[in-house]
Amino acid sequence: MTIHDAAPEQPTSLPDLLKARLPFLRRDTLKRVSDVVEALIQAQSTCHRRLGTFLPSDMSPEARKKRLQRCFQDQQLSGEVFLDVLLPLLPPGKLVFAMDRTNWEHGTQPLNLLVLGVVLQGFTLPLVWEAIPHSGSSNTSTRERLVARLLKRLPARRWKVLVADREFLGQHWFEFLRRRRIKRCIRIKGSARVDGDRLDEVYAGLPTGQMVAMAEKEAIYGCRMQLVMARSPEGDLMCLAGSGNLT
Repeated sequence: MTIHDAAPEQPTSLPDLLKARLPFLRRDTLKRVSDVVEALIQAQSTCHRRLGTFLPSDMSPEARKKRLQRCFQDQQLSGEVFLDVLLPLLPPGKLVFAMDRTNWEHGTQPLNLLVLGVVLQGFTLPLVWEAIPHSGSSNTSTRERLVARLLKRLPARRWKVLVADREFLGQHWFEFLRRRRIKRCIRIKGSARVDGDRLDEVYAGLPTGQMVAMAEKEAIYGCRMQLVMARSPEGDLMCLAGSGNLT
């Protein structure tokens, strides 16, 4: 049963929904996860001190602290477990996916995370992620590994397009996506060259709000892709490369 399946006259609690998707988890574990998920939504924060204030009011501060620790340290609650809950709730048909890198802190420990998620109503819901054991950009093998993980659960026929920023460039990366039959729309650098000319120089005079699409696919980063250039309201030149029609 999903949220959409629940009849209006029979409200379904979050623990019941989790139990339907994760029958192998104990009910006390499901209740603990439910409490923490609801606290995350209300607190809009991952700070444990703030989260604790949104746990059930009949709990002591020490009990709330232990409840949070047990939830976040529970070895049963892997990424695959949450995919079991989230994937059946996604809309049917083709979906837009986004890849990005984000920096968090776990106490005093910095976390550099590569994240792949689905875009829903203008927001990206993280589905799979991997910690990068160094600062700075990800490499091609890490990106490929993340996409391969999600493809095991959502085949390429469900992917409308993968969007990503200028960090995610390279011939081997683009060829990997092509082999996996994943359409892509990647923002590329203005310094990229087509037929020896820099895009930011060729389109330096492109006015705000105007878009130009090249009639034929061009060779860029070792692959033939369609190119679209546009000027953002802030005045930035947006150069996009894709495997399909970007307009």
